[in-house]
Amino acid sequence: MSFTYDAVGATRENLAACPPGFHPLHVRTRIGEGREAFQRATEAVLTWELHRALGVGIDTAAERAAPGVDVTVTLAGLVRAPCRIVWTLDESRRAGWAYGTLAGHPESGEEAFVVDRTGDGTVWLTVAAFSRPAKWYTRAAGPATRGLQHAYARRCGTVLRRLCSDDTDGLG
Repeated sequence: MSFTYDAVGATRENLAACPPGFHPLHVRTRIGEGREAFQRATEAVLTWELHRALGVGIDTAAERAAPGVDVTVTLAGLVRAPCRIVWTLDESRRAGWAYGTLAGHPESGEEAFVVDRTGDGTVWLTVAAFSRPAKWYTRAAGPATRGLQHAYARRCGTVLRRLCSDDTDGLG
């Protein structure tokens, strides 16, 4: 199965990449401070823990994100969105991955989830994407679809911050 868009991997070099005809998404959320917060956030992103904590279904045989891994994301038990990991990175101050859409996905495009630790030790999650409708219902929903994508990206940051908090009861 091949990707449903041409600019495969565009988010790796530039998280703000947005090919013509696509809608951009770029949401950056402060997660915490320090090496431990970075390591915890990295692990949660690379192992699907963040997505599962969001309540998103993740169907894959892989325990971690890796290039070429197929993943089907299920939303609300109704929408099935087949994707393939395009790239990953696991560096001393940046870690994350992006997946691209495959046939059957309601959108066409790429979405990246990147954790970075800045020079002052602040840990951030950036969710960046470019997309356009691929199904009749996402075309019909128009701007509402983009609003949902932005809300989802903001929720990713909120949930990751909770997962990385020092709060031992897990309520963050």
